Amino acid sequence: MIKNYLLLVALLISTVSFGQVLTEDFDYGMTGGDLTTVSGGAWVQHSGSSGPVAYVAAPSGLTMAGYPSSGIGGHATFSGTSQDINRAFPAISSGTVYASALVNLSAVGSGNYFMHFNSGGFRARVGAKDDGGGNILYGIGSSSSTLTYGTTPYSLNTTYLLVFSYEIATGITNLHVLSAVTPTEPATPEATNTGSTGTAISAIAFRQSSNIPAVAIDGVRIATNWNEIMNNSSVASVSIVTPADNSTFTPGTSSVDVTFTTQNIDLMTAGNQVNITVGANPTDADVTSPYAIPTTDGTSYVVTVELLENNMVIDTKMVSFSVESETQVATITDLRAGTVGNYYELTGQAFISYIVTEGTRNQKYIQDGGAGILIDDTAGTLSAPLNIGDGIVGLKGQLSQFGGVLQFVPTENIPGAATTGNTLTPLFVTAAELATNGESYESRLIRLLNVEFADTGMFADNTNYTVTTAGGTDMTVCRVVFGDEDLIGTAIPSAPADIIGIGSEFNGTYQIFPRYASDINTTLGTEEFGTTSFNMYPNPTNGSTVTISSASNNAKSVKVYSIIGKQVINTTITNTLDVSGLQSGIYVVQITENGKSATKKLVIK
Repeated sequence: MIKNYLLLVALLISTVSFGQVLTEDFDYGMTGGDLTTVSGGAWVQHSGSSGPVAYVAAPSGLTMAGYPSSGIGGHATFSGTSQDINRAFPAISSGTVYASALVNLSAVGSGNYFMHFNSGGFRARVGAKDDGGGNILYGIGSSSSTLTYGTTPYSLNTTYLLVFSYEIATGITNLHVLSAVTPTEPATPEATNTGSTGTAISAIAFRQSSNIPAVAIDGVRIATNWNEIMNNSSVASVSIVTPADNSTFTPGTSSVDVTFTTQNIDLMTAGNQVNITVGANPTDADVTSPYAIPTTDGTSYVVTVELLENNMVIDTKMVSFSVESETQVATITDLRAGTVGNYYELTGQAFISYIVTEGTRNQKYIQDGGAGILIDDTAGTLSAPLNIGDGIVGLKGQLSQFGGVLQFVPTENIPGAATTGNTLTPLFVTAAELATNGESYESRLIRLLNVEFADTGMFADNTNYTVTTAGGTDMTVCRVVFGDEDLIGTAIPSAPADIIGIGSEFNGTYQIFPRYASDINTTLGTEEFGTTSFNMYPNPTNGSTVTISSASNNAKSVKVYSIIGKQVINTTITNTLDVSGLQSGIYVVQITENGKSATKKLVIK
């Protein structure tokens, strides 16, 4: 405990470097588990969802004599190919950033990196590989996954102290592998590398991937000089663990926990305490971590954490965060006009046209009368049972984008379907229209009219096929992407076909995603489809009328649609249809007689 802070500073100022940023001793108690959970959010996932980094419960800390973070609490371990995590600290934007960790490898493969600095890009990537004789070579990459490895063989099942650094101005990274604590930085590193410069460092990260070692890790320390890696500062201080500065929280977040730690001070002593201020006004005194701050949507917060010793403020830290608000939109057209990254509530009803049943992203395509969008639900937020043809209302989420495709990431569950059994009619689209105006059809159920495949053989998963208007040159892409459906392994048609599927895009190239084998139909390129038989002639026509006849020749309800789905004629006839008001192009004619319907394509020259 420090009784006279000013005197102590005067005594130590010539010997202590105030460059310590973060100490992580993995001291999270007697129960093991997912590190992101047991750490109370200090460690957060930034990639992958399964195979978490594990916390091995205390007492199991790795040890090295003289290292300040030796033998404290438990340790972390990982060796898989999924979850990547990081722990944030105040950003360092100049000078050199140092990190150290006790590591013990029980197995090592052909080589990959497993630990690095994180910010806007990965820096100082530390990895290991087998030297060919059952020993370990450690390596480092500044900003590339290609590492420079040292030449010294190190043993498995042995604890070493890795110290690595990134010089922000030059991009130089150095790696030291130590068997004992070294008071000063060795002149020659085990490995060095040079890469991207100017990156501010704000987190330390653990990475899982193929060929990484089986690693136990402990005693992670971040500092701006070698001395603070190897020594504990004796200055009392407070650190904010969560939230990270400038964090944003989803709408509906009712409170945010501010977690903090203190160093080199006894808070059980009278006059030693932590105070919290939110905004300009003092909020609470003598608080403990975590401290919950009530929040409302659309509000920003500035939180000041003060450490008091002997009733004097000796250290202050600040953090800013905000809670987003939702904008209500009535239609998917309005939603698609929103800003990527913002939050919205879709108040109108949308209908599910397809549910992706493979993979882990829980994707669903929805549409209304004007537009469609892809729901990307990796977290499984929409847990209520939903089916194709269901209508849903009140969907809330965040607008995002991948490969040019707009996506909606749900932030709240919905009770279930508002309506069920809805029938969705595909919009009729030509290859030329899809290629040039594909944004209008993105994530909507469409029917690509009268196209021919350039390829032969069988349909395969995750494969693009070029299709061209039958007898023409207009070209677009048919991509087979739903690998668990019955389309896979069926024959690519050699005759002209209509293709039903979901309109999509990949970086500006518009595509159609057929779902089932029945979506590829070679009998409908120029013929009618439905439940009864009609004749329509002349077709193509350059006249003002066409004749529609049937066996009974009773009154017929006729609706004519443009290829973008706009109704242009709605009338009742016996035989003669007036088409004088139609411009040249392809139209879809829906004919109903005596309760039976059929659909034909009409070409106006």
